[in-house]
Amino acid sequence: MESDGAWNMAMDAAMLELAPKIQKPILRFYSWSEPAATFGYFQKYEEILNWTDLRPLYRRPTGGGLVPHDADWTYSIAIPPSHPWYQLRATESYERLHRWIQQSFTSLGAAVELVEDPALEGPGRCFIGAERHDLLWRGLKMAGAAQRRNRLGLLIQGSIQNQPEGINRSEWERSILETGSQNWGGEWISINAESDNYKKLKSKADELRSSKYGSDSFIQKR
Repeated sequence: MESDGAWNMAMDAAMLELAPKIQKPILRFYSWSEPAATFGYFQKYEEILNWTDLRPLYRRPTGGGLVPHDADWTYSIAIPPSHPWYQLRATESYERLHRWIQQSFTSLGAAVELVEDPALEGPGRCFIGAERHDLLWRGLKMAGAAQRRNRLGLLIQGSIQNQPEGINRSEWERSILETGSQNWGGEWISINAESDNYKKLKSKADELRSSKYGSDSFIQKR
């Protein structure tokens, strides 16, 4: 689904808010209606202005660093407190996520690497350097993510960049679903536009877009 950055951030936040009611992990793939950049909830807006020429800029509900969204594959996952993943420490959650993504690319013939020795070259900028359990493709960081955990659940927002040649996005999305089912069992259920859960998510996202994620006062709050 292609939307502007404010709505994308609002929908991810809505997924976290409604996770306890839906009571199942929600996986969302999405695109951007225009080039943009997001930055972590705790970052300073004035610093971000100097780090990228991409506009507009949006503050995420998660932490982490600056992420460009001009040719990436973006996704998010909301996990309710009742799910075992919610109990993992942040580092364990990050590793689980990227081992899953690594497996999805491996099954498509791309041997991406999991980082064990960090190379931090640009603190605050997610795709400059690499942290432990990031993913590399031919020496370049290609997958990073940010997390937020609270009493409502766990939200993960991730980006795939420097994608391996010969693999398109739809193939990767199918592989993510298949490897997820292989790892944890069960089947994925589509939340279509007519479902009650989607209507609840959209209503909350519309509210949050207007009151928060599309507001300059929130984006520039620090």
